[in-house]
Amino acid sequence: MPELIEILIRSVGLFLLVIILVRLMGKRNASRMIPYRFVTYVAIGVIAALTAANVIPNILSGLIALGVFALLPIALDYLSLRSKMVHDLVHGKEAVLIKQGQIMEENLRQVRLTGEELLGELRNKDAFSVADVEFAVMESTGDINVMKKSHKRTVTSYDLGKKVSPKAEPQTVVLDGNILNDSLTAIGLNQGWLNEQLESAGVSLDNVFLGQVDSSGELYLDLFDDSIQVPQPKVREELYASLEKIQAELMMYSEGTKDQEAKSMYAENADRLKYLLEKIEPYLLR
Repeated sequence: MPELIEILIRSVGLFLLVIILVRLMGKRNASRMIPYRFVTYVAIGVIAALTAANVIPNILSGLIALGVFALLPIALDYLSLRSKMVHDLVHGKEAVLIKQGQIMEENLRQVRLTGEELLGELRNKDAFSVADVEFAVMESTGDINVMKKSHKRTVTSYDLGKKVSPKAEPQTVVLDGNILNDSLTAIGLNQGWLNEQLESAGVSLDNVFLGQVDSSGELYLDLFDDSIQVPQPKVREELYASLEKIQAELMMYSEGTKDQEAKSMYAENADRLKYLLEKIEPYLLR
């Protein structure tokens, strides 16, 4: 029994110590970890487990080994920030796999990547044809980043010369049928507004799995009962359509009247409304 208690105490203590050491080593995405850091984490886990299970009977030896595997990466990270040579030595250098649309076969051999594996990685980046790729590079983590040729890239609002309104993080106001009052308060709304929205949508609160309010103040609902179709909010589109209709009617009145004063008034207001529509289009239509 005393031996089991000792193992329990060792395990708890080493578990807490490993958490502290890992936090000191910094946050890292496990899927994007460079090889030496992955080996370091595995070694720390193995040493901690062996020490906790009393396979390494001398706890001081285990602690020294843990300290070495935890402090050395921290020291190497610090030196990497100071020296490009140390950074390249420890983290490795990126390898260009495709340059100006041409596959660099020599670099493929250096990183031990086959043609089939390269094609698979390109497909993961939505590049199903090598002819679409302008540049591809393998990072030190093993990730492959791809830049498509300019005429094959996804068109953005910037490419079209269109302005779009900035979007803020949506706030979850209903989750699993429960109202989240803190989220409602954060965006300046209350339960009265939420109840009105649910009533206009024809759904009850206990049937709402998720409710989110976007930066435009529109409420998205996902119901427990998927057979019920909830109409999606179109307040902005309807407002823009109404303004467009008014602008068109003003132009029609301007062209239909023979009164020069009225014609001038209608045309002037139609132009003003057209200018206003151009300004608010990015905020109402996205």
